[in-house]
Amino acid sequence: MATACFAVFGLLAAPAQAQAKNEAAMRARIDALIPAFEAYLKDGMKTARVPGIAIGIVHGDALVYQSAFGVRNAAGSEAVTPETVFQIGSATKAFLSTTLAQAVDAGKLAWTDRVVDRMPAFQLNDPWVGRDFRILDLPAQRSGLSPYVNDGLGLLGFDEETMIRSLRDAPPVGIFRSDFSYLNITHMVAGRILAQVYGVPSWSAVVKTGLLDPLGMGATSWTPEAIEAAPNHATGHRAAASGPVAIPFHASFPYGFGPAGNLNSNVPDMAQWLRLQLGRGMLGEKVLVSEANLDVTWTPRVSMSERVSYAIGWVVTATPNGRVIWHNGGTTGFGAHAGFLPDRDVGLVVLSNLENQGFPDAVAQWFYDRLLGNPEVDNVAQWLTALRAREQEAKDSAPRVSATAVAPGPYLGTYESRLLGEATIRTGPAGLQMVLETSEAVLDLEPTEPDTFSARLSPTAAFAAVAAMTGDDIVTPVQFERDGKGLVTGLRWTSPAIPQTFSRQR
Repeated sequence: MATACFAVFGLLAAPAQAQAKNEAAMRARIDALIPAFEAYLKDGMKTARVPGIAIGIVHGDALVYQSAFGVRNAAGSEAVTPETVFQIGSATKAFLSTTLAQAVDAGKLAWTDRVVDRMPAFQLNDPWVGRDFRILDLPAQRSGLSPYVNDGLGLLGFDEETMIRSLRDAPPVGIFRSDFSYLNITHMVAGRILAQVYGVPSWSAVVKTGLLDPLGMGATSWTPEAIEAAPNHATGHRAAASGPVAIPFHASFPYGFGPAGNLNSNVPDMAQWLRLQLGRGMLGEKVLVSEANLDVTWTPRVSMSERVSYAIGWVVTATPNGRVIWHNGGTTGFGAHAGFLPDRDVGLVVLSNLENQGFPDAVAQWFYDRLLGNPEVDNVAQWLTALRAREQEAKDSAPRVSATAVAPGPYLGTYESRLLGEATIRTGPAGLQMVLETSEAVLDLEPTEPDTFSARLSPTAAFAAVAAMTGDDIVTPVQFERDGKGLVTGLRWTSPAIPQTFSRQR
């Protein structure tokens, strides 16, 4: 009998010994890779002109490496540390998906619940799609609408309710549940529903109670005031030809977008988040979310390319030697990446204080490929080549300001949108301006073609900080419309990202 018992114990011990051996081998691979990774990061920062960066590597149930390089502000000398707080942008979306999973665990929601049953005001341009939209569809990026549709309304001073209501005027451009299209506003809907079912003011209260507090993420916050008050926080920068330009914090972006991108965090806190993912919903002995519903958030829902799919708040990349589950974050001044190798028990966080043009993802992919034994490429060089090509394409396709003087008379007057209210076309210091009376935003109109203008946010009053954040980005092309007699009868914002129609009133 004793011999049989020892044999059973031997069988049980063998897998544990093999697992320990695999974990030791992976830790050795991580340790061996770190010097080259650090050198690659430093070289890449110079190439991409990133002021500061903080990184952390999680293996198993521990943060095994953390470091930082560069400065918190390009104009200063204060060094970034792993504890420096950054905006994480859309990496917030995975927190939303996990809070949805927790609500399903608690019986407060079902993934298949119709959104209109939870929020009757939710409407889409296609009534059938609007009625069939489910809770799972809200963060799955397969709505069939234009990418980033109506996000610009937040920068123009319109509130969450207006942005959600704007979806009913957004025309479908793809196939519902078949075509990938990246949105933010549907995540705001999900956040509102979660706040409703928990009986709290906002999604931020939901994520604090459900995830941040149990994970001990005490440095993580969700307002501009909180990040500014943090003694060790980074300043955001937008990219410019002359180098990084420091920009102010502002409530409109990303904080006005709630669970689509409002979290501020640092490396130690994000390591706790990755530990939860690698622990399949457990942190230590605590179960914060069921493995079954966490798996729902990891499961691909729509194809982005041959090897890349979007899940629920996560992107899933199939590589030759294993899958990578990740999400990036990009605000007007910060770039982030959080990802993990679920089959290797390794996670990575990269936080930077330059708007996300792709650098955090490039260095993360370099790390994953070498850790997995995939073919090795210079990811930063590939990213930079692609970025320069996109910049040149944008430059070549940008509308040129017309040299012909435009008589303002035919355009002056009051116009009205059923969503945005009244808009006034007036003459300003440098030409025509469009004033959105509800939000008091002012757009400078530059002529490009007959009856067509490029609209840029004017740095006036409360919008000075927003204009500093966005730089010279064009808000939207504006097309004035005429009737058969040649009289101006209305105007349209023709960009698919912010489609709006205004009828002339007087």
